[in-house]
Amino acid sequence: MLASGLFYIFVFMTIEKLHQLFLRHPKVSTDSRNIELNCIYFALKGQNFNGNKFASEAIRNGAVFAIVDESEYANNENILLVDDVLKSLQQLASFHRQYSKAKIIALTGSNGKTTTKELIFAVLSRKYNTIATKGNLNNHIGVPLTLLTIEKNTEIAIVEMGANHIKEIEFLCDIAQPDFGYITNFGKAHLEGFGGVEGVIKGKSELYDYLIENKRFVFFNADDAIQAKKLKNYPNKFGYSTSDQKNYRINYSGAHPFVELSAEETKINTQLIGSYNFTNCCAAVLMGKYFDVPLENIKNAIEAYIPQNNRSQILDKDGYHIVLDAYNANPNSMEAALENFKNIPGAHKIAFLGDMFELGEHSKAEHEKIADLVSGMNFDAVYLIGENFYKTNSDLKKFPSFEDFASFLKNNKIKKGNLLIKGSRGMALERILDHL
Repeated sequence: MLASGLFYIFVFMTIEKLHQLFLRHPKVSTDSRNIELNCIYFALKGQNFNGNKFASEAIRNGAVFAIVDESEYANNENILLVDDVLKSLQQLASFHRQYSKAKIIALTGSNGKTTTKELIFAVLSRKYNTIATKGNLNNHIGVPLTLLTIEKNTEIAIVEMGANHIKEIEFLCDIAQPDFGYITNFGKAHLEGFGGVEGVIKGKSELYDYLIENKRFVFFNADDAIQAKKLKNYPNKFGYSTSDQKNYRINYSGAHPFVELSAEETKINTQLIGSYNFTNCCAAVLMGKYFDVPLENIKNAIEAYIPQNNRSQILDKDGYHIVLDAYNANPNSMEAALENFKNIPGAHKIAFLGDMFELGEHSKAEHEKIADLVSGMNFDAVYLIGENFYKTNSDLKKFPSFEDFASFLKNNKIKKGNLLIKGSRGMALERILDHL
């Protein structure tokens, strides 16, 4: 016990000292090729790289300190040696979170995390000094990096948390120690790591488990049976519903193709397509109400938000009207995107669908289901791209790789009309735009 206690004190003091350096130089980099002047470089390691090797280069490029965990690279007074660089980064972030007075809102779920985060950020920024996760920096490295962007005057930090296996959200909560939390939904995402939908529910629910155990505050969708059941007897909560009067009422007015909703007789006309974005907007409205953002400001913030980065973007290009949703895909989001595309007004519809990743043993069945679904939608053309879709029994046009599809496009021009482009990030289907 004594040895263990001494080790803890040593680590704590090391992180405390590192935090003092960070307060003087509050910029962090984990990429020696992208160094900001006077930042602190953390030499992370992975399967195919060793950041320790680039510590001296980072110093030459303008880093004021470099943190390494291999002694042979600590050859400069500005290169500091620790036991484990990743753990030091995580401990520093957690220490900084405790040092800060900012309120932390944690966000997870199978679908819609990033759009929901951006909407909440847009709303809360109307009243508070707010920061949020950049892009999708939502894992064991991204969450610490987000926490380290909290400044002295930051009032609210929105921290997105991603996970593809059990205990990951629990671990991220231990780092971020959120005051508030929200789960967008439970769906068929990362089935390979979670082992099935029940695993997804258990893994994502680790956020609510943390908040309940520590008597923190929960935002929730009261129309989601799983969330409503889990939080039934928990007092510290605020939920929204389209019907339950015990919760904050938000009405869905449709998506034609843009989502329309209303709260307290205030209509909100968004620039987000698809009914699946309704609950994303609801979360932003709910948190705006809780944090006393005037409803008119909530409305203006949501109406001004335009999706970016291949997430349900609407593009017009050379006579094509394009729904670009190529940032990510799983069975639930794929089905929702197809149903929305089917209901969008307009003639001549073509769907380009790319493989859905990380489905493990469920992959074949889920790709077959999507192929069957889209076959019955009577689109003018459907192209299935990727080895998983290629293995289905579908009679639709199939291509084992994007390169095969690109070769097909060289001799087959796509007719002008409405296009849906949807697939997992690894498929990078936005490349289709270059071939139209």
